[in-house]
Amino acid sequence: MTDTPVDYRADGAVARLTLDSPHNRNALSAALVAALHDGLRRAAADPAVRAVVLGHTGGTFCAGADLSESSGGAAFEAALDRARELTALLRAIVTCRVPVIAAVDGHVRAGGLGLVGACDIVVAGPRSTFALTEARIGVAPAIISLTLLPKLAPRAAARFYLTAETFGAEVAADIGLVTTAAQDVAAAVDAVAAELVKASPQGLAASKALTTAAVLVGFDRDAERLAEESARLFVSAEAQEGMLAFLEKRPPRWAAP
Repeated sequence: MTDTPVDYRADGAVARLTLDSPHNRNALSAALVAALHDGLRRAAADPAVRAVVLGHTGGTFCAGADLSESSGGAAFEAALDRARELTALLRAIVTCRVPVIAAVDGHVRAGGLGLVGACDIVVAGPRSTFALTEARIGVAPAIISLTLLPKLAPRAAARFYLTAETFGAEVAADIGLVTTAAQDVAAAVDAVAAELVKASPQGLAASKALTTAAVLVGFDRDAERLAEESARLFVSAEAQEGMLAFLEKRPPRWAAP
């Protein structure tokens, strides 16, 4: 593990951001969100960088929200601040001047799918699994809908938002969540990055902007409303019970006997 929850390394024209917070399975803690945001700024400020690779250590890409920071009767304003911070992070990925490639070969849950949705290109390996588990703890994929709904097939979004089923890389590719399922993630990512670095800085930035324009319209229109909805859900009694039950590894009180 590095000294921070996100390791930043510049490798020629490719900047590599690696989620490295094993104690909470790379959950979206305040520290990880801040460190990832900082890494994106560093990459964007480096004129040599043509692509960013967002990867992970361990068997989990991202476990979603850090529930230890959200349970225990958190105040609405604190929850709203966290929702806005996540919104800003997702927007930073979408607006990064260079393409961001997600290199995923592990579990992705809840808010982690928002990171995947924000990336321009996503390579998922055979150990990848995905699940939108929010409904099971009394919340909803509110903020991450900004990056997921523009990408997912509508019927698939309805199914996986509601059922919280787990699915693999092949299904993720079929429904639009990932670009490609690959047996060798590192080799596939390197091949994509090699193509990206051939582009001019101006051509790359302008081409990316065309693909993200509609997503940013959604941010401008819906981000604050969804942040408030997310905060309201997280501080509700039902969600507090759901998060506590998850942390205590027991069924929530609404679970069928």
